[in-house]
Amino acid sequence: MSKNILDTHPATTCTGQDEMLSRREVLRAVLVAGCSLFVPVAMFSTPANGAEPAAATGAKKLGKTAVQYQNKPKGAQKCSICTNYIAASKTCKRVEGAINPDGWCILWAAKA
Repeated sequence: MSKNILDTHPATTCTGQDEMLSRREVLRAVLVAGCSLFVPVAMFSTPANGAEPAAATGAKKLGKTAVQYQNKPKGAQKCSICTNYIAASKTCKRVEGAINPDGWCILWAAKA
């Protein structure tokens, strides 16, 4: 008599369930792998809200024309009370060149 292949290979028999991974074990492994990729990125990435100056992030500053810069304020909004304005050097973190403290551009954001 010839032997049945299912009898000789324990992984394919119904009683060979010990060698097969359960769905729970597979999902747990996928979760661990996914978290191991996500956690380092979340812990070591920089904030995306523009909190760092352009020079620190390596990004180029924008030209005055691109941000619609003007030498006069727009209502109560002016560079001297903008979060991007650097009073010591009369420059901006995000715009090229010298900046008038009474100027304004579309990147204006109130200081916190």
